Amino acid sequence: MDQRPLVLALPKGRILDEVMPVLARIGIEPEPDFARASSRKLRFTTNIPDLEIIRVRSFDVATFVAFGAAELGVAGSDVLMEFNYSELYSPLDLGIGRCHISVAEPAALVEADAPQQWSHVRVATKYPEITKAYFAARGVQAECVKLNGALELAPTLGLCERIVDLVSTGATLRANGLVEVARIADVSSRLIVNRTALKTRSDALTAWIDRFAEVTRARAA
Repeated sequence: MDQRPLVLALPKGRILDEVMPVLARIGIEPEPDFARASSRKLRFTTNIPDLEIIRVRSFDVATFVAFGAAELGVAGSDVLMEFNYSELYSPLDLGIGRCHISVAEPAALVEADAPQQWSHVRVATKYPEITKAYFAARGVQAECVKLNGALELAPTLGLCERIVDLVSTGATLRANGLVEVARIADVSSRLIVNRTALKTRSDALTAWIDRFAEVTRARAA
């Protein structure tokens, strides 16, 4: 039997702020360094001897879990759609991190634009697979310019006319003169589990899935 602690991968940033109350309700308390902004640690013990936490970039959570470096994690459905790892099992929508993926373009372009007539588009995005699939389903060839941030600058600086990105309130788009013209998918954060680990450490992982599910149901009630 594998005696190593289970590893829970959590995303840095906004989602981490939303997931921490969930962990608290479950009874998971990270070591004090986890809350210290000055700490450079990325791996943390918890009050539960057989559970550790790693804190990584949101896009990397799925990779750590898919390749077995972590047994379970919290990842946005956008990340799961983009990577489509076969080794990931997503048993639970946690109901946090809600936003959506949209196509946006400059407000000045909207009046004269006709999305139903697009045949080829050049798009800046950190989601090239989602973007290509979305446009291909509509008979549109998408040329994707991969960027990891500051996508709103791409139309302003002439890199491309359109972007595909996560949208929460839309404030960033408006501040940069962009308008949503198509909604690709709704997004929320999911509990994910490594499929192989679920077979080899079934009892432990099933217990954690059940605890996350219980808290999620209670929050939604």
